[in-house]
Amino acid sequence: MVYFYSIMKKDLLTILVCPICKGKLTLTIEKENEKEIVSGFLYCPKGDVRYPIVDTIPNLLPPEHHK
Repeated sequence: MVYFYSIMKKDLLTILVCPICKGKLTLTIEKENEKEIVSGFLYCPKGDVRYPIVDTIPNLLPPEHHK
């Protein structure tokens, strides 16, 4: 299995989509610094799914794989 890690920045929201339904994601920021989003979540309203952002890393795995 290959893992791709990317630091979450606001600019990524323009290209990220829900991996399940390919719907648009919205961003909720809980903590950020001058360069990146440290914690929060991406939300897909179409599928009612949250994808956590922890330590600047967005977890876009399907919800059943979230810890």
